[in-house]
Amino acid sequence: MDPFEDTLRRLREAFSSGLTRPAEFRAAQLKALGCFLRDNRQLLEQALEQDLRKSAAESEISEIAMAQGEIDLALRNLRAWMKDEKVSKNLATQLDSAFIHKEPFGLVLIIAPWNYPLNLTLVPLVGALAAGNCVVLKPSEISQSTERVLAEVLPRYLDQSCFAVVLGGPEETGRLLEHKFDYIMFTGSPRVGKIVMAAASKHLTPVTLELGGKNPCYVDNDCDPQTVANRVAFFRYFNTGQTCVAPDYVLCSPETQERLLPALQNAITRFYGEDPKSSPNLGRIINEKHFQRLRGLLDCGRVAIGGQSDESERYIGPRPCRLFPRTPRAWSPGSLVPIRGPSPGLSRPCARAAPTVLVDVQDTEPVMQEEIFGPILPIMNVRGLDEAIDVISRQEKPLALYAFSNSSQVVKQVLARTSSGGFCGNDGFMHMTLTSLPLGGVGASGMGSYHGKFSFDTFSHHRACLLCRPGMEKIYSIRYPPYTPRRLRMLLMALEPRSCTLL
Repeated sequence: MDPFEDTLRRLREAFSSGLTRPAEFRAAQLKALGCFLRDNRQLLEQALEQDLRKSAAESEISEIAMAQGEIDLALRNLRAWMKDEKVSKNLATQLDSAFIHKEPFGLVLIIAPWNYPLNLTLVPLVGALAAGNCVVLKPSEISQSTERVLAEVLPRYLDQSCFAVVLGGPEETGRLLEHKFDYIMFTGSPRVGKIVMAAASKHLTPVTLELGGKNPCYVDNDCDPQTVANRVAFFRYFNTGQTCVAPDYVLCSPETQERLLPALQNAITRFYGEDPKSSPNLGRIINEKHFQRLRGLLDCGRVAIGGQSDESERYIGPRPCRLFPRTPRAWSPGSLVPIRGPSPGLSRPCARAAPTVLVDVQDTEPVMQEEIFGPILPIMNVRGLDEAIDVISRQEKPLALYAFSNSSQVVKQVLARTSSGGFCGNDGFMHMTLTSLPLGGVGASGMGSYHGKFSFDTFSHHRACLLCRPGMEKIYSIRYPPYTPRRLRMLLMALEPRSCTLL
């Protein structure tokens, strides 16, 4: 039996009925999503603490507040976004009405990752709901506690005739992708992104893929090393380095490296204390598999800062979820009881690693061949800007690229001579905080974008519309054969692309 067939049929029937199209319904769903965040803030913080040992502050900054901000923006602008967009006309269509109509795709699948399990689930969901779609949400099974909150609590707030959460691992996701959807959004690794795209291609389903990559960070000789160190360390080790837009490696001269290393050590100590592994502001590696993968990367180059990992603090497999009792993968409404007091189970050992800096790294080593996705920062030496750009250009196009220099011309050169999903000069991934900027990759780092109105546009089909008058046939008859030279000249002139208005 297909476990998804009935759910998908129900959602398609709801969309066909027109339930999701009115602005009032969309706004009601967005308001309900905001209520979910407000009503369950403590529960969500506890789930994020269980999954990634995120502090309440980090959960608020990077997960809850960003999702709430997207909801508020969509509610303020929903009717304006939905409004038909008038376009310019040529002389041949001057008496007609030409516009772009934004309509929902239909049934949308959102597959979310584990590293920001709330943000990267709800922010796309805001766009899909605002655009008037029915949605199947597939949270990551790796971030177990957050997955359970999304599966058990979120459906209580949204209209279940047009929204569903499905659970499972790679096998279940593969079976889900065998079905036809009208749009798919996936956030995760390029390897899985290729699988999603291949499955979507069988149904000619459009996709948005938010993938990873090795995000370069060029540090010019003309810079203040402590300022650079503060910013690079903060954004590299935020969420324990498990951020797809984090600076992945530094390119700088040996002279700049010599000045940068003590500054990085200073920043790490100020941020996380003398023993970073015990800092409440440093999270955990999501599971044993990733922990061991990161340990293997420490053999690359030479450890200049950090590198400590305590075998006794590892755990085998995902941490048992203590927010909810162990239950089967099918969920029954009403079984969840919010926790009071401190989060249980937090004294259990977990996989943690100190912020680490590697030097003497070669571009052929494993740490330079894959996205690190952990608290390791390799530094590779280059002779100058030209060599740095050559190194960057040899890699796949990254999701983000960073350049630090007191010279605006150097930053502008890096921008002009490279390609990436996003770019930030003299800072980390602060461009992610602007809903006025799209978040998206290019090439191997993804396709499509979202955030703010870009999310609404991503989940909307922009329909080209022209409404012609039923009469005035004598004017329109210029289009019909037989063509004389004079009539052809007139027709070609009328079809010229231009913006025409009647006086």
